[in-house]
Amino acid sequence: MAGLEYFEVESTEPDGGAVYKEIAADVLLDHNLVRVIEKLRIYIDPEIPIFIAVGVLRKLPTEVRLRDFSSVAVEGQTATIAIGDETYLAPLLDILWEKYGKSAVDQPDRFNITITADQPIDPNLQDMIVKDPSETLFKDLIYAMTNIAPEGFKVRRERYGGDRFSYVASENTLLVPADDLLNEQWATMGEHP
Repeated sequence: MAGLEYFEVESTEPDGGAVYKEIAADVLLDHNLVRVIEKLRIYIDPEIPIFIAVGVLRKLPTEVRLRDFSSVAVEGQTATIAIGDETYLAPLLDILWEKYGKSAVDQPDRFNITITADQPIDPNLQDMIVKDPSETLFKDLIYAMTNIAPEGFKVRRERYGGDRFSYVASENTLLVPADDLLNEQWATMGEHP
């Protein structure tokens, strides 16, 4: 698949493996995960039954701070924010309303926000994180793997940390050999868990 350095689907049923490769490609494209996954290996054995996915993520985009899309002027209990890009306006307003209250945040037009607070406003307001792409990535990955896994594989175990993730699913209780199979998938891909 274009965009992934490594993408392989292995199945004990070759025809099923080809179908699952198409399903995986479609789901990853639909959820815009191709740009964040560098390597992905999926193993399916319907006899056990087990579905395993292991992956390595690309370097994620950094967090978006207020200063990245606006200019901020803070004076005591008042702050004026001039928005240069509306992309993050909705999450910004949610954060400001939570921190200062809706009555303290005024938005006379879509490019300006004024905060009049009861307490002094942080002079480093421009450094506030408005969006962290990694916050939703794990949920998106698990949702995608759940859509790729065979119907009925509801017993599952997910791991996510650093730049790696794994997803194991089955119809049955996951047994100790699942760990061996999981490690085999990492090794086949040339990676370590």
